[in-house]
Amino acid sequence: MTEFATRVALSDSPEAWAQEPPLVQRLVSQHGAQWVDAQNALAFAQGSGERVLFFCGDPVRFPEGVDVAVVLPELQKAFEGRFHIGVVLRGDEDAVARRWGVQRWPSLVFLRDGAYVTTLAGMLDWTDYLARVKDALAMPTSRAPSVGIPLVSASAASSCH
Repeated sequence: MTEFATRVALSDSPEAWAQEPPLVQRLVSQHGAQWVDAQNALAFAQGSGERVLFFCGDPVRFPEGVDVAVVLPELQKAFEGRFHIGVVLRGDEDAVARRWGVQRWPSLVFLRDGAYVTTLAGMLDWTDYLARVKDALAMPTSRAPSVGIPLVSASAASSCH
């Protein structure tokens, strides 16, 4: 499914995003972000270029999530549109968070060409955001800090004994 088809499919299902805070909905309706759910998260992440997944969290428990929703398009402008924004639907946040090792809300997960780069958690001061986003856009990709034990191939030499 193409990005456009995914965007249309979710846009045609208002029940999927109607419960999101208005400032989060505005990321999609006015700032070109894309709704991301458990079904299309991998497709979004594997898109070309820099991508940011936004995990807002429950606005009652994490009110700063709405603040991040306001700052995020300003960050995108400050970096001349270098990254695409994906807004993870509240109902799918836990499932998508496990894949990328997100453990704190709100969070911004930076991806590049389908690979994990880093996560910025919480609300930051503007100057801190600028510095950390600049660093994130320059970082190499790495392994996501997901839960679990890294797998080693059967042909790898044993370090035991």
